[in-house]
Amino acid sequence: MPQEPIPHWPGELVALGETTLHVRSTPAGPEERAVFVHGLAGSATNWTDVMGELSGEVRGYALDLPGAGFSPAPPGADYSVDAYASAVTALVEHVGGPVHLVGNSLGGAVAVRVAATHPQLVRTLTLISPALPDLLPRYGPARVAVSATPRIGEWAASRMRWMPPERRIQATMAMCYADAGRVHPTRVEDAITELRRRDDLPYAGLALVASARALVNEYFRRGEDNLWRQAARVTAPTMVIHGRRDRLVDPRMAARAGRTFPDVRLVLLPHAGHVAQMEYPLLVARHIRALMREGARLTELSPGAGVSPRGGETEDAPGTKNAENAASVR
Repeated sequence: MPQEPIPHWPGELVALGETTLHVRSTPAGPEERAVFVHGLAGSATNWTDVMGELSGEVRGYALDLPGAGFSPAPPGADYSVDAYASAVTALVEHVGGPVHLVGNSLGGAVAVRVAATHPQLVRTLTLISPALPDLLPRYGPARVAVSATPRIGEWAASRMRWMPPERRIQATMAMCYADAGRVHPTRVEDAITELRRRDDLPYAGLALVASARALVNEYFRRGEDNLWRQAARVTAPTMVIHGRRDRLVDPRMAARAGRTFPDVRLVLLPHAGHVAQMEYPLLVARHIRALMREGARLTELSPGAGVSPRGGETEDAPGTKNAENAASVR
């Protein structure tokens, strides 16, 4: 039996203008701060173990995006990526930036927008299976697109509520994890309990469908606010982590990330799925820690500089311009 997991970090509601967020945080102490942004249908508890591993070096803040977790529905039911980015920006300003910004999936897309539009608030950027636009046919994105289709999405959400929470959690974990058998029974029970609680919230179904719809809309956005164009404007040292067994985001997208972000390191985890921070928290924390230390070194060398040297490499990606060169992490 695996070791009993640590409890989820305590949270509180934080009023940020018109938006109220539920935020979980590790104990005060370290001067450095990190903000963690979850993905579609996720919550702040997706980051519990990684935050624990990094708690000696940074004070971590994991938010429930508006309408997710314990955060109330946003004003005007605005579940757009822009609205999410504004909420994350407000939190970073509240805790005191610049911060180490970390995002998974939808949270990765949100983090890119924050880093591109508010570079002074982001010290380093870590993206785990970021949901950046990918129009190539793939089961995961196709499933999200169908769930976001007007009327179909709402119908599917209402039908899903009749399915037992245990089956829904099992299906979600089978999709997001490379090996759902690695999930500790305590974490499974946590997820089932949380899903039951959210089933009683009047806005839960809308939040899920509207978030999926907002993500699909980003895939077709053109102009300077396209997420890939914004990625090219990110000045913070960036790390992009993909799981080779990801069923939702194609790990081959790392190649485009390597060509787009100005200062990027690529990490490919051979046995991970879509939520590497939950499957391999120690390994993911080690990579985040290395990026944070590199960011601190660059700040010391060039105080106040907004751009660090292009083309940083890691031991796991000895050719950051080509995802095929990323070595397996043992």
